[in-house]
Amino acid sequence: MSGCCGHDSNFEGVSADYKRRLWAVIIINAGMFIVEMIAGQMAKSQALQADALDFFGDAVTYGISLAVIGASLKTRTATAMLKGFSLFLMGVWVFSSTLYQVFVIGVPKAEVMGIIGFAALCANMLSVMLLVKYKDGDANVRSVWLCSRNDAIGNVAVMIAAVGVWGTATAWPDLVVAGIMAALFLSSAYQIMRQSIKEWNHAENSAAA
Repeated sequence: MSGCCGHDSNFEGVSADYKRRLWAVIIINAGMFIVEMIAGQMAKSQALQADALDFFGDAVTYGISLAVIGASLKTRTATAMLKGFSLFLMGVWVFSSTLYQVFVIGVPKAEVMGIIGFAALCANMLSVMLLVKYKDGDANVRSVWLCSRNDAIGNVAVMIAAVGVWGTATAWPDLVVAGIMAALFLSSAYQIMRQSIKEWNHAENSAAA
């Protein structure tokens, strides 16, 4: 499968330019995780907290991806599998906490959700622009792109939830968006783990040949 800007599914991330971009998005995501988690607690917004967790997951994912660039195929594949499993766990956590939130009295603060959601969207659009050149590659590189895409989609969803909370004066729009984001985590986890298994099997077959 041909990739963006000449990069294909065999691109392993061995590029000084790619590494610089990864460092930039690690800093962006770590900073926004702190900001959004604090704001999510203040606003009592499950969607904001779910998005903050996505920021944290991305920062860790980018760091791990950076560390294994240039390693063997099996090492990179095993790392991607681990990241896929972590996304799966985050999806389960968001689903579970959203169900719990249904039974907790309190309506999120729409104004805080909207302001922080817009700031996070700007941060994620910058990350997406930095990484879009390398959106295709092996499972390790692919996981980086999927996490960045999740963040951008999540921020748009948080802003939609803020409008819904403001318009209905209920927590349901916030909870629905958190549920959608959890599903996005699970979908990305499936894609990463499926590609990781294919690459692992390819490495096994190449070693046996």
